[in-house]
Amino acid sequence: MAEIRSVGVVGAGQMGSGIAQLAAVNGVDVWLHDTDAEVLGRAQTSISKNIQRQVSKGSISQDNGADAIRRLKFTTKLSDFHSVDLVIEAIVESEDVKKGVFAQLEKIVKSSTILASNTSSISITRLATATSRPGQVIGMHFMNPPPIMKLVEIIRGADTSDQTYDAVRCLAERWGKTVIFSNDYPGFIVNRILMPMINEAFHTLHTGVATKEDIDTGMKLGTGHPMGPLELADFIGLDVCLSILKVLHAGLGDNRYAPCPLLVQYVDAGRLGRKRGIGVYNYSTGPKEIKPVAQL
Repeated sequence: MAEIRSVGVVGAGQMGSGIAQLAAVNGVDVWLHDTDAEVLGRAQTSISKNIQRQVSKGSISQDNGADAIRRLKFTTKLSDFHSVDLVIEAIVESEDVKKGVFAQLEKIVKSSTILASNTSSISITRLATATSRPGQVIGMHFMNPPPIMKLVEIIRGADTSDQTYDAVRCLAERWGKTVIFSNDYPGFIVNRILMPMINEAFHTLHTGVATKEDIDTGMKLGTGHPMGPLELADFIGLDVCLSILKVLHAGLGDNRYAPCPLLVQYVDAGRLGRKRGIGVYNYSTGPKEIKPVAQL
């Protein structure tokens, strides 16, 4: 089994940037791609600051931090991925968009390159149909933020080879992660369990059972969760939560996964959580928080 020495990451958002940082700190050469040069510039600044923070906290050495920054390269051209050993796609949670990227990568990367998706819910088997190498397509689902969270969920598609699985598992473990394995079912393990809880928290808010603060406090102090489900939804992104629930609902055909109308309404209103400054909670210093307009 050949060791993975270079990685391309598609998508310079929060997840993609975190994965790129993690790889670089662990001695891997990294190309980080985004079609938006401004997003890419922000990612470069953010990663550099985060690595310096790791140095200042003593979690990595000064030399390791400097080496990590040197190993990172930033590009708006997927063609720069021509020699990488592994590509990790970390873009919008849309099957069609992901397939489009995989189809492009198919024409660029080496015949031996593994194509991985950081999808949190979409079928790896279906994503693999966009390529002529289904045995080299795999799910590599990092938790947010990737440099800190210890878990990586690995998902095999119907045709994912043992060699591909072993290479990706060994890489994740080399990066200090604990690996869990999931078969290719909607939502895999973590989100199949997590998203119904978040959805039920929205139903609890929507029907007026309790305030958002009491819902979150109840789950934090009552069950030992570090964040309440509504806080966590804001952190993940309400649009991401909604997308995952739609995949679960369509794929499993069970109405318990049907998204709460209040969650749908928040997303329609652009209240996507921390990344927009407002979701269930208001994170800005602007106008007073908007109240839900649809209560039963």
